[in-house]
Amino acid sequence: MANNDKAPADTRDALEVLESEAKEWEKVVLSLLPSSLSAEIILSKLYYEHTLIAHASVLQDAEIDRILKAFRLNAYAVLELKPGVPESDIKKVYRAKSLLIHPDKTKNERAPEAFDRLKKAQTELMDEKHRANLDEAIADARMLAMRDMKLTVDSPEIKTPEFEKKWTEKTTMVLIDNEQRRKRQLKAQMQEEGREQRKQEEEAEARKRKRQHEEDWEATRDVRIDSWRKFQKSKSGGSDDKKKKKKMKVLG
Repeated sequence: MANNDKAPADTRDALEVLESEAKEWEKVVLSLLPSSLSAEIILSKLYYEHTLIAHASVLQDAEIDRILKAFRLNAYAVLELKPGVPESDIKKVYRAKSLLIHPDKTKNERAPEAFDRLKKAQTELMDEKHRANLDEAIADARMLAMRDMKLTVDSPEIKTPEFEKKWTEKTTMVLIDNEQRRKRQLKAQMQEEGREQRKQEEEAEARKRKRQHEEDWEATRDVRIDSWRKFQKSKSGGSDDKKKKKKMKVLG
């Protein structure tokens, strides 16, 4: 009891909840089991199983939190793997972690998001092109870290936590830079495709107007011909009348 008094308030509350739940389960199970069984053995087994369940829940929450805090552009970090691992290790680690944090296995509300990130990381590492690009970025980051710390490949400092931290920072920087470059290229490509599409639409609209003009011209062909004939006829008739009037004037 003395140890519990020294525990933080939130820890004591959690322990009290667990103890309360365990006692309730003990009462239920004991009421269903034959009285001939040793109560001490039953209670020991219940306590052990309850402890395992509680411990599993803690592990699940911790792993979900770790995945969501991991740098999502680095699939190795999400899966807690080092570059260069074989595909068999990627599959093995993914299977273990996916079973641990599967939304059906935990009540943690963030489990679905963590599970999706885990699946995305596994998919990226199984893709040869994506993995090659990631490995290249991590290798570039390592060289940048060595340059900043003025180290060589033979320097013993490369194996220190300080270098690992620097390498991680540079990896994040390189991956962010690559992602921004990719987005800029994608934006430029989309703009170019948009301009090309607008050009094609304008050309199609021009062809449409031309066809419509030709169709309208052809549709009014007979009307225009008839109007021209009437005009010519009226013009011809007017000239004959003038000639007659002029002739009659001479005779008079």
